[in-house]
Amino acid sequence: MNGTSRLARLGFIDVHRTSDPVRRRVRSRGVPPALVDHEIFYTEDVREAGALLGRALSPASLDIGGIDSERFAASLHGIRLRDVSMLHLDLGVTATLDVPVTGPYYAVHMPTNGRATGTYDGTTYDADPVHALVTSPGAALTMRFAYDSPQLVIRIEQQALERHLTRLLGGSLSRPIAFTPGMDLTTDAAMRWNGAIQLLHTEVYYPGSLVHRGQGISSLEELLMSTLLLLQPSNHHAHLVLSRSGDGGEPAARRVVRESQDYIEGHLREHVSMADIAGSVHMSVRAIQLGFREELGTTPMEYLRDRRLERAHEDLVDATASDGVTVTDVAQRWGFAHLGSFAALYRRRWGEAPSQTLRR
Repeated sequence: MNGTSRLARLGFIDVHRTSDPVRRRVRSRGVPPALVDHEIFYTEDVREAGALLGRALSPASLDIGGIDSERFAASLHGIRLRDVSMLHLDLGVTATLDVPVTGPYYAVHMPTNGRATGTYDGTTYDADPVHALVTSPGAALTMRFAYDSPQLVIRIEQQALERHLTRLLGGSLSRPIAFTPGMDLTTDAAMRWNGAIQLLHTEVYYPGSLVHRGQGISSLEELLMSTLLLLQPSNHHAHLVLSRSGDGGEPAARRVVRESQDYIEGHLREHVSMADIAGSVHMSVRAIQLGFREELGTTPMEYLRDRRLERAHEDLVDATASDGVTVTDVAQRWGFAHLGSFAALYRRRWGEAPSQTLRR
């Protein structure tokens, strides 16, 4: 396993770095302190900038017009935890970014200065320091940047957000998540989103933080995902609010599954039996099994095993050489007593041996 920092793994981009690049001028344009040392690219070539942005976001074309071509200089800074990334994009000049189809991720675009407009799925939205643009996978996006309009982008991988919402709802999703694109950052509710972003920045910035020590990454990502899902309207928002309100309007089977999932989530490292789950939700074993089959298409024990496999995978991905982590350590931490069985289950789920994940 190499010595790469756990906060330098931008798996979604072919990282293009420059070594002591020649720059026409000093460019201190409000890059968040946590990202200053994490430059993904800097280029003064428009075509190259478009290609590199296409790798970081989605295949796209970039147009700046002839008048600003001599002043153009683009930079992208960023860090990725596991399924949540914080990016800072600065194009400097007026520009139009055209994305025919957004990729398999959700993104919150927040200009830190100036103004941008986003034409998303046929409707135009303003984006500025008090209004964000939230994009969902699979739609067309055209973003027009005014002069000096850098933006902070929070990217959340689609599969991760959908898995998280499934756990919050206690049932499978009937359709992909689609957010309302416009987000007002001045509301009292939005302060919680801003607070979550500040926590992310703090954890990335300070070398001794929990995230730098490989701890708390899941909790931080889940906080950001939960905050976005609960605050920003979407096609699942009403069901999510209902499920968390406990006012009795939620279908009984889904409530049983959700409460069982909450119990399982809090006891993943412990021995858990069906009797334990049934006792925690005050329902019969049979009712819980039927609920899981109906809502998730699985059994409670299979769900428990899959969640443990996911946590084990996260620990192996996050580990660095200096941690001294072994596959045996991780397997035992998440309740897998037999290393051979764990390795077989892991390979079936993730397509590689746990030792391969650990060495990357």
